[in-house]
Amino acid sequence: MTNRVGNKNIAQQRSKAERLRIKQANIASEAIKKIAAKAKYKNEVKGRLSAAQAAQAFTSA
Repeated sequence: MTNRVGNKNIAQQRSKAERLRIKQANIASEAIKKIAAKAKYKNEVKGRLSAAQAAQAFTSA
């Protein structure tokens, strides 16, 4: 549930510029997450552990 202002939700009280700013911030945030995920798995063969994961698995076993 969203908070209420009178008989309207707060989201309904936002201006068009504020909604646009929030949308752009969300898109930028998702782009950052996507870049981080791509960098994490870059140049890895599907189904094979990376060197760091293999070392961690070896030391914990």
